[in-house]
Amino acid sequence: MNAHHTPAPAVAARPAGPGGSPVDAPAPSSRVLPRVRAEVDLAVIRDNVRALRATARGGAGVMAVVKADAYGHGAVPCARAARRAGADWLATATPEEALAVRAAGDTGPLLCWLWTPGGPWAETIAADIDVSVGGAWALREVTAAVRALGRPARVQLKADTGLGRGGCAPADWADLVAAARAAEAEGLLRVTGVWSHLACADEPGHPSIPPQLEAFRAALEEAERAGLRPEVRHLANSPAALSLPETHYDLIRPGLAVYGLSPAPELGLPRDHGLRPAMTLRAALAGVKRVPGGHGVGYGHHYVTPGETTLGLVPAGYADGVPRHASGTGPVLVAGKWRTIAGRVAMDQFVVDLGGDPAEPGDEAVLFGPGDHGEPTAEDWARACGTIGYEIVTRIGARVPRVYLDAD
Repeated sequence: MNAHHTPAPAVAARPAGPGGSPVDAPAPSSRVLPRVRAEVDLAVIRDNVRALRATARGGAGVMAVVKADAYGHGAVPCARAARRAGADWLATATPEEALAVRAAGDTGPLLCWLWTPGGPWAETIAADIDVSVGGAWALREVTAAVRALGRPARVQLKADTGLGRGGCAPADWADLVAAARAAEAEGLLRVTGVWSHLACADEPGHPSIPPQLEAFRAALEEAERAGLRPEVRHLANSPAALSLPETHYDLIRPGLAVYGLSPAPELGLPRDHGLRPAMTLRAALAGVKRVPGGHGVGYGHHYVTPGETTLGLVPAGYADGVPRHASGTGPVLVAGKWRTIAGRVAMDQFVVDLGGDPAEPGDEAVLFGPGDHGEPTAEDWARACGTIGYEIVTRIGARVPRVYLDAD
């Protein structure tokens, strides 16, 4: 299990193209390192999905969320890994994301939920993708698409139980479920699910949680009174999947946890839940030089060397997803020690002060990973930047190749 967490030989690592699918490439020379790369361990993702399945209560299945290019990890490879580990469903935010997963060959249950008027309803319905409906306007567009297409839709109704974003407001819920039931009776659609989303599940004991649970129960009861018999009911995002078994219903719906990050420090470290971070972000030093004391570093000279020292140039910047907020705070493992970004993060690069430690161009800098070898984690970066781990991994840019490791 641990052998594949070390850097893989060139023949075992496959860089990904812009869409996240692995592409064949010549094996690089052992002396030529990529400028920067995000290694994604698919075996770890499979292990995480299995751990989440074991967490689910009452026979609930797993809906693995692969939105936002699988939280920056690559939607298609991660979707395949999740399916292989037993994910019953996949989910994306946008229909375009769902259609891309289908185009890559996935045929299992798949939900997408973030719609705007005029969206690709017909294409999505034709691809046998469940579409989320949270308002009368969306139901009208679904039924219009069905009439034009001549094929019924699979629809999941979303209730706003207190998050205040998408979903049908409580005052409109009875009308929506009645209209959906009428469309179902007409043969235009099948209501396959009823779902909602929690606002504060990542804050244990938050007072909003019990009212949201009650609101969801009420929404389910209204749907049942209207005659709807959905296949699945789901409410539990990653934090709820890990800490609120009463929310598990028919499916848990983990996103960040699939990729091995804890959704909140209050819920513990990933290992406390049997999870492991799947992504390691590495770069090769683009330059190493000695400079005297008093030497300014980076735009604005926000860092000035306190004495003679060695500077290492890391060729990754905010165009690659390194937060500019990490200027002066971001941790990096170079030459066996944690370093802090010296000065500002630029578009394509930043500098670390190596002190008197030796280094050479091409030596590795590890921005974050699982932490097994002393490297920072995405959570360390989140703390340094005053943000959350979600943002750290999802912001890794398209020009950073994803390299997929797989123990099998």
